[in-house]
Amino acid sequence: MEIKEINIIDAGKYVDKKVKIGVWLTDRRSSGKIIFLQLRDGTAFFQGVVVKGTVSDEIFEQARSLKQESSFYVIGEIHEDKRSHFGYEIAITDLKVVGDSNDYPITPKEHGVDFLLDHRHLWLRSSHQFAILKIRNEITKAIYDFFYDREFTKIDPPILTGSAPEGTTELFHIDYFDHDAYLSQSGQLYMEAGAMAFKKVFSFGPTFRAEKSKTRRHLTEFWMIEPEMAFMHQEESLKIQEDLISYLLKRVLENCAYELHLLDRDPAILEKASQTPFPRMTYDDAIKTLQKANFAISWGDDLGSPEETYLSEQFDQPIFILNYPKSTKPFYMLSHPKRNDVYICADLLAPEGYGEIMGGSEREADYEKLKDNIKQAGLDITAYEWYLDLRKFGSVPHSGFGLGLERFITWVCKLDHLRTTIPFPRLINRLQP
Repeated sequence: MEIKEINIIDAGKYVDKKVKIGVWLTDRRSSGKIIFLQLRDGTAFFQGVVVKGTVSDEIFEQARSLKQESSFYVIGEIHEDKRSHFGYEIAITDLKVVGDSNDYPITPKEHGVDFLLDHRHLWLRSSHQFAILKIRNEITKAIYDFFYDREFTKIDPPILTGSAPEGTTELFHIDYFDHDAYLSQSGQLYMEAGAMAFKKVFSFGPTFRAEKSKTRRHLTEFWMIEPEMAFMHQEESLKIQEDLISYLLKRVLENCAYELHLLDRDPAILEKASQTPFPRMTYDDAIKTLQKANFAISWGDDLGSPEETYLSEQFDQPIFILNYPKSTKPFYMLSHPKRNDVYICADLLAPEGYGEIMGGSEREADYEKLKDNIKQAGLDITAYEWYLDLRKFGSVPHSGFGLGLERFITWVCKLDHLRTTIPFPRLINRLQP
C-alpha cells in the first residue's frame, strides 16, 4: 500500500497512521538508544523519534550522523505528543537523505543581529522568522479580502514618478533618460485619480524612502496599503480604518494561533486591541498630555517616536490622533472648516508603545485652494498639473489613508525592530543579501 506524503501542519489528521514527509533538520540530540530529531518542512515544526531496534542499524547510524539543515524524507507513524506545544510527533521507521549540509553557519547558539542579517537567506528558516512571515502572509491575504469584500478596485500606481506627494528631500533620485525621476514614496496621488474613475480603490505595493534613519521603525523599502475613496468625508474614512485594523487582527487570531505561540505573543492582547470603536485624541490634547508628562514639546511640533510611544502606551487599543498642524503635514490635505492652522487628518498609533502605523486625511477638493497649497509648499506647479486636473473635472469630497505593512506586523508580533517583518530588509547600511 502506498504511503501518503503529508505536511507537518496536517499531522493531527493522521494520528496512528504511517506517512511520509519531506523535512529539514533544525537540531538533533541523543539519549542512549533514542535519537530526537527536530524537524521542519515549511508548514510547521515538530519532533521525530528514532528508536534503536525499531529501525535497521544503518538507518539508526544515518539518523545519528545527520547535520543541521540536512534535507531528507522520513517515513513513520504519527503519534500524539502532549508535552509539545505542537501536539504531535512522528515515530520514524525509515529515512532517505536528499541533501547533505555541513558547517551550517546559524547554530542554536546566540548570534549578533548583523551576522544574522548577513545570513538572512538562511535566517528565514528559523522558527521565529517562520512565524513572523507566516503572519505577514495571513495579513496580506486578509487585506485583499477586506477590500474586495467591500467592492474596492485594486489600482497599481507607478514605482517611477516625476513628482513627489510630500516633497523630494527623502526620495531616491534616478536619471530617467533625459528627465529626473524618483522611486515612489507613496501611490496616493495616483490613487486619487483611480478613485475618480472607480470610486473606491486601493493599492498594495512597495514604496521607498531615502530617509537616513537608523531607528527601529524605518526601512528604505517597505510595503504600503493605500485606499482612496470618492464621495467620502474623513469621519467615514476613520470608520473604514478601524474596521480594517480590527479585521486584520481577528484574521491573525483565527488563523495564526500556532505562529503566535511560536512568538510567545499573548492573543488576549490582540483580541482586546481589535475591539472597536478606537479611542480618539486631538493633536491639541496630545500636546497637553505630553507636556504634563514633562516632554519638551510645543504646539506646532511634530510628534516623534518618543512622543508617539508614550501616547500609545496609555491605551490597550489603537488610538487616533486628530487634526495635526499644517506645518507638519503635506499640502494635499483639507483645511479644518473652523480653523486655519490644522488639517482634517488623523494618525493611528498602535498600543504597547508601537506608535504610528497608519495616517490619512480628507483631501483638498477645491482647485484654487489646492493650487495655492502646492505653491506655498514650494513645489513645481507644472509637475502637478495632472493632479490639479482631478479638481477641474468633476471634483468631489474624497478621503484616503496609508497603512504601513511592516509597522503593523511589528506590533502584531511584538517585535523590537521591523527589519525582521520583511524577507530581505533594506536599511541605509544594508543592500545584501
